[in-house]
Amino acid sequence: MSTTPLIVVRSAPQEAVERLIRDNVPPLLARLYAARGITAPEQLERGLARLAAPERMLNLAQMARLLAEAISHQKRLLIIADYDADGATACAVGLRALRAFGAQVDYLVPDRFTFGYGLTPEIVRHAVDTKRPEVLITVDNGIASIDGVAEANRLGLKVLVTDHHLPGACLPDAWCIVNPNQPGCDFPSKHLAGVGVMFYLMLALRAELRQRGAFGQEPNLAELLPLVALGTVADVVKLDDNNRILVYQGLQRIRSGRMQPGLAALFHVAGRDPRRAGVYDLGFALAPRLNAAGRLADMSLGIECLSTDDAQRTVAIAGELDALNRERRLLEAGMQEAALAAVERIRFTETCTLSLFDPAWHQGVVGIVASRIKERFHRPTIAFARGADGEIRGSGRSIAGLHLRDLLDLIAKRHPDLLLKFGGHAAAAGLTLRERDFARFSAAFEDAAQSALTPEDLQRQLETDGSLDIADATVDSALLVRDQVWGHGFSEPRFYDRFEVRGQRIVGERHLKLRLARGERAFDAMLFGSTPTLPSRIEAVYRLDINDYNGTRTVQLSVEHWQVGAG
Repeated sequence: MSTTPLIVVRSAPQEAVERLIRDNVPPLLARLYAARGITAPEQLERGLARLAAPERMLNLAQMARLLAEAISHQKRLLIIADYDADGATACAVGLRALRAFGAQVDYLVPDRFTFGYGLTPEIVRHAVDTKRPEVLITVDNGIASIDGVAEANRLGLKVLVTDHHLPGACLPDAWCIVNPNQPGCDFPSKHLAGVGVMFYLMLALRAELRQRGAFGQEPNLAELLPLVALGTVADVVKLDDNNRILVYQGLQRIRSGRMQPGLAALFHVAGRDPRRAGVYDLGFALAPRLNAAGRLADMSLGIECLSTDDAQRTVAIAGELDALNRERRLLEAGMQEAALAAVERIRFTETCTLSLFDPAWHQGVVGIVASRIKERFHRPTIAFARGADGEIRGSGRSIAGLHLRDLLDLIAKRHPDLLLKFGGHAAAAGLTLRERDFARFSAAFEDAAQSALTPEDLQRQLETDGSLDIADATVDSALLVRDQVWGHGFSEPRFYDRFEVRGQRIVGERHLKLRLARGERAFDAMLFGSTPTLPSRIEAVYRLDINDYNGTRTVQLSVEHWQVGAG
């Protein structure tokens, strides 16, 4: 199986580039933005006034009215959260806003190993026994909870569903549902994360309470944007125009120190400077530490970190989360080694998919393993761990060209008794099946994927922005690029050029320090996590970066892929 990528250069329509330059967008950014579908300067405006209007989200005003009534009658509200970073930030946004609005509100996050995902009948009964709620509010889950909502209805509870996952054929019989992806909703940003949906609900609720004269001093919901930014980046949703505004606004507040104490504590344990915070810090430093609670312990720990204003408490919790993340890394390393050995045993050539199962694997880490294997081999991958009662639980990651949740739906229709439950997105999904059915599922997964994928889909592509003009290889350009919001669906710029290798040495045992030259210009460069001996000429895909050493800033190239150069 070849893992060598096909290097593709994004097309930047010249007309769009010229229009952006006429509107004072720097030429380098104009080219990068045009290659990502930006055609008009208004798409680059990042003020909150440019957010998609809340009125366009189906049922949002109705849910705000229902919540306002519940608050006025001091009903006991209970948020049912998800156990990932999106669910944790959405829960924290809800808790902070609702408490500011005078609500009686608590939360409950299902133990992934006991209750599984979402609003199940079991978690409803557990909520009734332990919290005695009158209104349940789901965040980042609920759109597929047909049985759970039915159980809540039977017990006399009202259920408000806020979610962003794709709905199935039937919707739950909830009191009200807000989800930009539900039928009939024409909200323009279909890629809101769960935390984004909750933020919009709190905006609508504040507007409703304002009309009712409920405020003396109105709560400032913009203070919650750092949490919205973290959850949006952590859930790897597409950074469309709307999501980029949310992330930008959150990052601006983080950089100026206006963030929740829990976020400040997470930056500290991660060794990151919030004054220079970027999407990478949120996605690869804070999110893994937050997710570690849901993977290995209890996400209540993460929610408490984000929702309390006790700075001393957040420092202690952040330390616990950091320790859990180190434990997660050790588990992941062992599981990934076993997964790679399993792939090597398969020795496939025409196979479209990878289904992996090991009884020793940890349920909370299989999603990361699936992601790593998918990235390495460019195949839709599902990794399973043993659950209870003869079941196994899988977490899958897909490639462009294969909508994973829809494929699982197709498998469920073809084999009605195979999948016990499933749900998710185009790129990621979860499922449960009987351990004895693993081989049967693997065959069904492969069969369905072969019908959906083309040979071109199975060729890993590495998208780049082509050659970087030598004149743009400056610290100012690197800072300009770093200040923008890049992420999933709006990827960080990567360039592709030929270099002469003038120097190379191993640093930190795992990394390669390089001296690369293009013509008369030489650059420092780093190849992280790998220490090959490079030939004298290479072709490299790289990011424009900065080396900040002893107060001096210089340009540094971060090499992400290399191959033998021509000539």
